[in-house]
Amino acid sequence: MSAPAPRSELPALPVTFRPTRTRVVLLTVGAAMVVVITAVALTLEQLSAGEQSSFIFTALLFFGVLALLSRPKVVANEEGVTVVNLTRTRRLSWAEVVRVNLRAGDPWVFLDLSDGTSMPVLGIQPGIGKQQAIRDAGALRALAEHHGTGKDHS
Repeated sequence: MSAPAPRSELPALPVTFRPTRTRVVLLTVGAAMVVVITAVALTLEQLSAGEQSSFIFTALLFFGVLALLSRPKVVANEEGVTVVNLTRTRRLSWAEVVRVNLRAGDPWVFLDLSDGTSMPVLGIQPGIGKQQAIRDAGALRALAEHHGTGKDHS
């Protein structure tokens, strides 16, 4: 049996958790794509205005998809947590969060909820910043234990 994980200190509320490195990479790549594709479209003289605008529209569409992928975050405050995933935002009270899980191999944190379901939290993901994700998951777990149904009175 493994030893329990060290207890995380409670961060000051409100606090936002997000995969910052992933967000920077996605938005930088998206902006670079828009600049390059727009420059190519405008410098190719054989393209009509409609073709040039379709190039630029496609570049902006790619940027929009990358911006959507960079959207996930978790905002914790005194009342609970707001989970922002790709296309959905959900507000949870602390009492609804039973457990915060980040197991080896998980692509992101999962919340076990009081209604018996589990919810993915894409705002904390170990992809590029594994140690940061572990720290963020520990901080969110400590907040859930302190404020939620599993209050720690030790």
